[in-house]
Amino acid sequence: MASRDLAVGVVCLSQTVVGLMGNFSLLYHYLFLYFTGCRPRSTDLIVEHLIIANFLSLLSRGVSQTMEAFGLTLFLNDIGCKLVFYVHRVGRGVSISTTCLLSVFQVITISPRNSRWGELKEKAPRYTGFAIFLCWVPYMLVNIIFLMYITGKWSSTNSTMKKDLGYCSGVKQNKIILSLHAALLSIPDMFCVGLMLWASSSMVCILFRHKQQVQHIHKNDLSPRSSPESRATHSILILVSMFVSSYMLSCIFQVCIGLSDNPNILLVNISALLNAYFPTACPFILMSRVSREPRLCFAWIKITKSPKLIINM
Repeated sequence: MASRDLAVGVVCLSQTVVGLMGNFSLLYHYLFLYFTGCRPRSTDLIVEHLIIANFLSLLSRGVSQTMEAFGLTLFLNDIGCKLVFYVHRVGRGVSISTTCLLSVFQVITISPRNSRWGELKEKAPRYTGFAIFLCWVPYMLVNIIFLMYITGKWSSTNSTMKKDLGYCSGVKQNKIILSLHAALLSIPDMFCVGLMLWASSSMVCILFRHKQQVQHIHKNDLSPRSSPESRATHSILILVSMFVSSYMLSCIFQVCIGLSDNPNILLVNISALLNAYFPTACPFILMSRVSREPRLCFAWIKITKSPKLIINM
């Protein structure tokens, strides 16, 4: 095994393990809140689906890329390759759409009640389930394309018609058809990225106006502390910024791979690492946002149980 392959394998393995542990810890946090009877927030369900999407991305592409980097190149048959690429693409797409949905809900949450978006504060939580449904369906449909053009290494397809993608192969396509497929796959992504950028700019404007309005209060406060809404907004802004930057870099590498008949394996490995970057880092940013919720939950449990203790005494 070459030293470069060993280094890529170690990085892929570390990234996958850290990402799985982070997402599992965040999922445990939300399960704990649910089973202890804490009142859920409107964004909790969105975050839970984002965690599921991260799991799909890491378990499909992350594990496969790690095994391929360590020299196991023929461990997936034709059906396995199709399933791995499809699941990864769906997970990646749902990560985009749920992050977009999370940023939009946060804009509604921090908007003043007398604003246009503030009027949706009461209505938005009722449509959370339907919005999440729309996050899954488009990506499950458009990514069916990968079931037709991804094959295993030992597939019977003519080797001259194959494109090496590491642990799997892709069937070479006509440039016009390839461009049409790329455009079809990019439509929901571009819509979500555009909506995320709009929501992020709106959050920045709202926070800036709010800071100006209460600036005189902070001057008299010896130990000013930001509100929970402000901390949550900052976390989501970091999340969106991190996602958009990694997404743009990933798109550049994927375009290079798509246009090349025989892509360099280094490009494939870098693209895989970029794809796993967001699912790995995402839970740690979200955990910094919800780190204080268990204390509120314990306080709620203590308050609700204290009357029984008094009666028993």
